[in-house]
Amino acid sequence: MSEDVDGYHMGQLLLSSLDFVWSRIRERLDGLTAQEYLWEPAPGCWSVRPGPDGGWQVERPAPVPSPPPVTTVAWRLWHIGSECLAGYTSQGLGPWPLEVRDREWYATPEPAIKAVDEAWVAFRAGLAKLGEDGLWQPLGPEWDEFADHPWAGLVLHAQDEMSHHGAEIALLRDLYAVRR
Repeated sequence: MSEDVDGYHMGQLLLSSLDFVWSRIRERLDGLTAQEYLWEPAPGCWSVRPGPDGGWQVERPAPVPSPPPVTTVAWRLWHIGSECLAGYTSQGLGPWPLEVRDREWYATPEPAIKAVDEAWVAFRAGLAKLGEDGLWQPLGPEWDEFADHPWAGLVLHAQDEMSHHGAEIALLRDLYAVRR
Protein backbone atom coordinates (compact mmCIF):
# COMPACT_ATOMS: atom_id res chain seq x y z
CA MET A 1 0.00 0.00 0.00
CA SER A 2 1.15 3.52 -0.62
CA GLU A 3 1.96 6.18 1.91
CA ASP A 4 0.48 9.64 2.10
CA VAL A 5 2.87 12.54 1.45
CA ASP A 6 1.45 15.93 2.36
CA GLY A 7 -2.07 14.70 1.68
CA TYR A 8 -1.24 13.01 -1.62
CA HIS A 9 -1.05 9.31 -2.23
CA MET A 10 2.19 8.25 -3.88
CA GLY A 11 0.26 6.74 -6.78
CA GLN A 12 -1.44 10.09 -7.43
CA LEU A 13 1.96 11.79 -7.49
CA LEU A 14 3.35 9.20 -9.92
CA LEU A 15 0.41 9.50 -12.29
CA SER A 16 0.36 13.30 -12.11
CA SER A 17 4.02 13.37 -13.06
CA LEU A 18 3.40 10.94 -15.93
CA ASP A 19 0.52 13.11 -17.16
CA PHE A 20 2.78 16.18 -17.12
CA VAL A 21 5.46 14.41 -19.16
CA TRP A 22 2.81 13.31 -21.67
CA SER A 23 1.46 16.86 -22.00
CA ARG A 24 4.94 18.17 -22.82
CA ILE A 25 5.52 15.49 -25.47
CA ARG A 26 2.10 15.97 -27.00
CA GLU A 27 2.56 19.73 -27.23
CA ARG A 28 5.84 19.24 -29.14
CA LEU A 29 4.07 17.09 -31.76
CA ASP A 30 1.76 19.90 -32.88
CA GLY A 31 2.56 20.99 -36.42
CA LEU A 32 4.91 18.09 -37.18
CA THR A 33 5.50 18.00 -40.95
CA ALA A 34 6.11 15.00 -43.17
CA GLN A 35 9.62 16.29 -43.85
CA GLU A 36 10.48 16.51 -40.13
CA TYR A 37 8.87 13.15 -39.44
CA LEU A 38 11.23 11.29 -41.80
CA TRP A 39 14.25 13.63 -41.60
CA GLU A 40 17.53 11.73 -41.23
CA PRO A 41 20.04 14.03 -39.50
CA ALA A 42 22.92 11.53 -39.67
CA PRO A 43 24.08 8.72 -41.95
CA GLY A 44 22.69 5.30 -41.11
CA CYS A 45 19.58 6.49 -39.26
CA TRP A 46 16.93 4.00 -38.33
CA SER A 47 13.57 5.14 -39.63
CA VAL A 48 10.27 3.92 -41.03
CA ARG A 49 10.58 2.49 -44.53
CA PRO A 50 8.40 0.70 -47.07
CA GLY A 51 8.08 -2.96 -46.13
CA PRO A 52 7.88 -5.99 -48.42
CA ASP A 53 4.07 -6.17 -48.17
CA GLY A 54 3.42 -2.56 -49.22
CA GLY A 55 3.04 -1.29 -45.66
CA TRP A 56 5.64 0.60 -43.67
CA GLN A 57 7.93 -0.83 -41.00
CA VAL A 58 10.47 0.48 -38.53
CA GLU A 59 14.05 -0.62 -38.77
CA ARG A 60 15.11 -2.59 -35.70
CA PRO A 61 17.58 -5.32 -36.48
CA ALA A 62 18.60 -7.77 -33.80
CA PRO A 63 20.87 -7.67 -32.03
CA VAL A 64 20.76 -3.91 -31.51
CA PRO A 65 24.23 -2.44 -32.03
CA SER A 66 25.93 -0.57 -29.24
CA PRO A 67 25.61 2.30 -29.44
CA PRO A 68 22.44 2.20 -31.52
CA PRO A 69 22.20 4.59 -34.46
CA VAL A 70 20.39 7.91 -34.47
CA THR A 71 16.68 7.44 -35.14
CA THR A 72 14.12 9.65 -36.86
CA VAL A 73 11.05 11.24 -35.29
CA ALA A 74 9.00 8.55 -37.06
CA TRP A 75 11.01 5.77 -35.37
CA ARG A 76 10.77 7.43 -31.96
CA LEU A 77 7.00 7.85 -32.26
CA TRP A 78 6.74 4.14 -33.06
CA HIS A 79 8.87 3.33 -30.04
CA ILE A 80 6.80 5.46 -27.65
CA GLY A 81 3.40 4.56 -29.09
CA SER A 82 3.71 0.94 -30.10
CA GLU A 83 6.64 -0.65 -28.36
CA CYS A 84 6.17 1.18 -25.05
CA LEU A 85 2.63 2.41 -24.40
CA ALA A 86 0.66 -0.15 -26.45
CA GLY A 87 3.04 -2.91 -25.40
CA TYR A 88 2.70 -2.08 -21.72
CA THR A 89 -1.07 -1.83 -22.04
CA SER A 90 -1.37 -5.27 -23.64
CA GLN A 91 0.58 -6.90 -20.81
CA GLY A 92 -2.07 -6.58 -18.15
CA LEU A 93 -3.87 -3.24 -18.54
CA GLY A 94 -6.11 -3.97 -21.52
CA PRO A 95 -6.16 -5.14 -25.13
CA TRP A 96 -3.69 -4.02 -27.80
CA PRO A 97 -4.99 -0.52 -28.62
CA LEU A 98 -3.55 0.06 -32.12
CA GLU A 99 -4.37 -1.00 -35.68
CA VAL A 100 -0.68 -1.74 -36.30
CA ARG A 101 1.47 -4.35 -34.55
CA ASP A 102 5.09 -5.27 -34.08
CA ARG A 103 7.27 -3.25 -36.47
CA GLU A 104 4.40 -1.89 -38.58
CA TRP A 105 4.10 1.89 -38.51
CA TYR A 106 2.98 4.90 -40.54
CA ALA A 107 4.59 6.74 -43.45
CA THR A 108 3.21 10.13 -42.41
CA PRO A 109 2.87 12.00 -39.12
CA GLU A 110 -0.92 12.35 -38.91
CA PRO A 111 -1.80 8.67 -38.42
CA ALA A 112 1.34 8.15 -36.32
CA ILE A 113 0.35 10.91 -33.89
CA LYS A 114 -3.21 9.56 -33.80
CA ALA A 115 -1.82 6.12 -32.91
CA VAL A 116 0.43 7.52 -30.18
CA ASP A 117 -2.59 9.40 -28.76
CA GLU A 118 -4.65 6.18 -28.79
CA ALA A 119 -1.86 4.23 -27.11
CA TRP A 120 -1.54 6.92 -24.43
CA VAL A 121 -5.28 6.95 -23.73
CA ALA A 122 -5.37 3.14 -23.38
CA PHE A 123 -2.27 3.03 -21.16
CA ARG A 124 -3.46 5.85 -18.91
CA ALA A 125 -6.96 4.36 -18.63
CA GLY A 126 -5.45 1.01 -17.67
CA LEU A 127 -3.38 2.63 -14.94
CA ALA A 128 -6.43 4.51 -13.66
CA LYS A 129 -8.38 1.22 -13.41
CA LEU A 130 -5.65 -0.20 -11.18
CA GLY A 131 -6.41 2.42 -8.55
CA GLU A 132 -4.05 3.45 -5.78
CA ASP A 133 -3.69 -0.03 -4.28
CA GLY A 134 -3.33 -1.71 -7.68
CA LEU A 135 -0.25 0.38 -8.50
CA TRP A 136 1.56 -1.45 -5.69
CA GLN A 137 0.54 -4.94 -6.84
CA PRO A 138 2.94 -7.15 -8.84
CA LEU A 139 2.96 -6.86 -12.63
CA GLY A 140 2.26 -10.57 -13.01
CA PRO A 141 3.53 -13.49 -15.07
CA GLU A 142 3.24 -11.67 -18.44
CA TRP A 143 6.27 -9.65 -17.32
CA ASP A 144 8.68 -12.61 -16.95
CA GLU A 145 11.64 -11.56 -14.77
CA PHE A 146 9.79 -8.39 -13.71
CA ALA A 147 6.67 -10.28 -12.60
CA ASP A 148 7.16 -9.41 -8.93
CA HIS A 149 7.83 -5.69 -9.57
CA PRO A 150 4.93 -3.32 -8.82
CA TRP A 151 2.94 -1.44 -11.46
CA ALA A 152 4.29 1.76 -9.89
CA GLY A 153 7.73 0.71 -11.12
CA LEU A 154 6.35 0.41 -14.64
CA VAL A 155 4.92 3.92 -14.33
CA LEU A 156 8.41 5.19 -13.53
CA HIS A 157 9.89 3.21 -16.42
CA ALA A 158 7.24 4.57 -18.81
CA GLN A 159 7.97 8.09 -17.60
CA ASP A 160 11.67 7.54 -18.27
CA GLU A 161 11.00 6.23 -21.79
CA MET A 162 8.57 9.04 -22.59
CA SER A 163 10.87 11.73 -21.18
CA HIS A 164 13.94 10.37 -22.93
CA HIS A 165 12.42 9.86 -26.36
CA GLY A 166 10.11 12.87 -26.12
CA ALA A 167 13.15 15.09 -25.49
CA GLU A 168 14.90 13.52 -28.47
CA ILE A 169 11.88 14.28 -30.66
CA ALA A 170 11.91 17.88 -29.44
CA LEU A 171 15.63 18.18 -30.17
CA LEU A 172 15.24 16.70 -33.65
CA ARG A 173 12.49 19.21 -34.37
CA ASP A 174 14.66 22.06 -33.09
CA LEU A 175 17.61 20.91 -35.20
CA TYR A 176 15.41 20.48 -38.27
CA ALA A 177 14.21 24.07 -37.87
CA VAL A 178 17.78 25.46 -37.97
CA ARG A 179 19.39 23.03 -40.46
CA ARG A 180 21.39 24.43 -43.33
